Amino acid sequence: MNTAKPLPDYLVRRYQGWKATTYTENRAWYRRLANEGQRPRAMVISCCDSRVHVTSIFGADQGEFFIHRNIANLVPPYNPDGDHHGTSATVEYAVTTLKVAHLIVMGHSQCGGVAGCHAMCTGHAPELEEKTSFVGTWLNLLRPGFERVRELPEEDRVKALEKEAVLVSLENLMTFPFVKEAVENGDLTLHGLYNDIGDGTLDYYDTAEARFVTV
Repeated sequence: MNTAKPLPDYLVRRYQGWKATTYTENRAWYRRLANEGQRPRAMVISCCDSRVHVTSIFGADQGEFFIHRNIANLVPPYNPDGDHHGTSATVEYAVTTLKVAHLIVMGHSQCGGVAGCHAMCTGHAPELEEKTSFVGTWLNLLRPGFERVRELPEEDRVKALEKEAVLVSLENLMTFPFVKEAVENGDLTLHGLYNDIGDGTLDYYDTAEARFVTV
């Protein structure tokens, strides 16, 4: 049984406005994108939080970023077990087929997924520890990050864990053979970013200093 419904009216109106203005004024560009395919220079892995808007932050147009979003911008370790792996499949396609030059992991402040992981790891979210919880199973990827910040004062721990979500993902990316090979050959660079939504600031992870530095 198909339960899909028509779009809400406000979305229909927004689409019609876009088609009449932005699309019409850039018709040739959109047709070029359609005919020539995509050639993004960078892949971005960001949180699916509705407040995170990567293309706006960088002023990017269609065709510039290959974007994957998931809860807490996490990347699992390489695990070719024949099961379904959406994030891993996206990374594989970006690196081996699109051959992006940059792979960016971007975390953010007030991340609900990270807060959920913190609650789970401190015993305050038993529902996430149930095997039936897709969210809890996914957030288990961040447990190694929690172990690195567990001794911090509670008021600092969640923000530190938000940044650990970026670092854990960067570490896991290097377990993918094709990512490691591309990085070592100089064909791909990895970047870790952290966006404070309220302040509008953007930090990047400086590997030499082993800390996040404001752009």
